[in-house]
Amino acid sequence: MLRIAYDPVYAHPLPEGHRFPMLKYELIPGQLIYEGVITEDNIFSPQACPPEIVSVTHTREYVDKLLNQGLSAKEQRHIGFPQSPELSDREFIITQGTIDCCGYAAEHGVAMNVAGGTHHAFADHGEGFCMINDFAVAANWLLQEKKYHKMLIVDLDVHQGNGTAALFKNEERVFTFSMHGRHNYPFHKEISDLDIPLEVGTGDELYLSLLENALEDLLERVRPEFVFYLSGVDVLSTDRFGKLGLSIEGCRRRDEVVFEKVKKARLSCVVAMGGGYSEDIRLIVEAHCNTFRAAKNIYGL
Repeated sequence: MLRIAYDPVYAHPLPEGHRFPMLKYELIPGQLIYEGVITEDNIFSPQACPPEIVSVTHTREYVDKLLNQGLSAKEQRHIGFPQSPELSDREFIITQGTIDCCGYAAEHGVAMNVAGGTHHAFADHGEGFCMINDFAVAANWLLQEKKYHKMLIVDLDVHQGNGTAALFKNEERVFTFSMHGRHNYPFHKEISDLDIPLEVGTGDELYLSLLENALEDLLERVRPEFVFYLSGVDVLSTDRFGKLGLSIEGCRRRDEVVFEKVKKARLSCVVAMGGGYSEDIRLIVEAHCNTFRAAKNIYGL
């Protein structure tokens, strides 16, 4: 059974000017249910992640600021969202959703979080609309629980996973792979275990060729026991900020490539949606829904 983390809090309203990025979180599960790809039974609502679990990855001082509305105006500007109790609650709930997905993925092969993929969050601060690094928190939880000893994070959002790279730069048990736009945010890149920077306008053929070769090499060389996949759809040519040239078909094929290779390696996979900023919300939702469709089809769920 395909298990999907989603709660109405994911679509938490923000002040005017910030609402558009949140709209997709409500539309994605609605579209999938409408099509019959999933039913309500596929969806689970996570609780809030305990602060002590988040504090393994993020500093206690930063976690306290999130819990007690203590972020300075400068820190909030760096994140890009104004802080509120509701927004902080949302971040802890999304993070627990990713942790919960780890158990479901171990059981069913794949599990998916409608939100998450907040890869710009560092140990002591957030940036780029990211407050808590859910993949990093989940990976560290798996390590602490001794469930896995080698993990691979496949970050295919158009922006480099700079926070994730920094958090695991000295952790050999978590291999970070980011394929992203060279001339895109963040303009100061951290060093992942493997970075593949792409030129402006990179299209389907080159993108998919680079991805297939990289995944084949990493699965053979790194030999992970578990995979996290950040499936941002800001790689689309229609994206307002992405600067790459993928078609919606190329983006769909990207998801299939990841799932096919991970399944062939008999590995469990947790997926988070990441970014997507096309002018037409329908394109964003369709591209994200393709990720769910591909997971269901390839894993036979």
